Amino acid sequence: MTLSPRRPRRPRPAPLIGSLALATGVGLAVAPAHAATPTAATPTAAAAATIVVAKDGSGTYTTVQAAVDAVPANNPSAVTISVKPGTYRETVKIPANKPHIRLVGTTSSKNDVTIVYNNASGTPKPGGGTYGTSGSATVAVEADDFQARNLQFVNDFNEGNTSITDKQAVALRTAGDRIVLDNIGAVGDQDTLLLDSASKDKVGRVYVNNAWIQGNVDFIFGRASAVINKSAIRLVKRYDGSSGGYVAAPSTAAGKKGFLFINSNITGDVSSRSFYLGRPWHAGGDASLDPQAIVRNTDLSAAIKTTPWTDMSGFSWKDDRFAEYKNTGAGSGAASTDRPQLTDAQAADYEIADWLGGWQPSP
Repeated sequence: MTLSPRRPRRPRPAPLIGSLALATGVGLAVAPAHAATPTAATPTAAAAATIVVAKDGSGTYTTVQAAVDAVPANNPSAVTISVKPGTYRETVKIPANKPHIRLVGTTSSKNDVTIVYNNASGTPKPGGGTYGTSGSATVAVEADDFQARNLQFVNDFNEGNTSITDKQAVALRTAGDRIVLDNIGAVGDQDTLLLDSASKDKVGRVYVNNAWIQGNVDFIFGRASAVINKSAIRLVKRYDGSSGGYVAAPSTAAGKKGFLFINSNITGDVSSRSFYLGRPWHAGGDASLDPQAIVRNTDLSAAIKTTPWTDMSGFSWKDDRFAEYKNTGAGSGAASTDRPQLTDAQAADYEIADWLGGWQPSP
């Protein structure tokens, strides 16, 4: 595997990445982005600044989807959907024409608000056919400038269901740009967290901070340019009790950033040396893709294999972009042909600010 050559150093933006707000997730907000320009055919309307959702009827709505539906199309400014503690068994879709939504649990604990459903890729749809992997998502976010805080997204599909063979079951799917996921949970088994973009030629930047992400097979996947910072990545066994799987399956387009895992920890109650860090997903057999995953400054448990990367569907990981840097723990290891490590010079260009590419989440 040949790592990308170090590009010329460029002036750094103001040092807000790495600030206390970004490092801890406290007080994090996103600088306003360019809103879609309204047209005569798609007029905008002001929405309430805050919409309250409560299962007990004490809010404006009792479901999250009803609150999303209440946000006008092409809303030009931020709308907070404030969700009171409870379990909301529903699917939620935030369409591309509803940007600037902030979905926020009302307490500081991500466990107090749960949005959960149990569709899998092979689950039959009411109108015929099946949902497919992306369609199985409990929550699907297709809009730009979305934020979620203080809640968890769960797909509790039972993998032991023998009537369904396609068991991919997504808890959260994002396909927009400038997405913030702060103090959230994403809980599932196979294909838990799909971080995507609107299309192969579009950038989908995602900043994940202080998250709990749980799964077993390719459970962080997609073509987004995503930072996973200060997060707990938990490995779980399969429904049959077997231990083994893959953390990441990036499907990055050539010339774009993939997944950057940084300042996190990867562990779980699974067998030693049973999980790969990742493998290259060339979605649809697309040889033009150039999947990328970098794992740096992260604590790796003994669950991680000594050869942490592997091939997928006939594509060699060595032809794509996989590397580590200064990881620690029983699952870490020295540089070798099977375990590429960034040099210090290369690592200087593999930082959070590089991944966000001019988008500056600010205090």
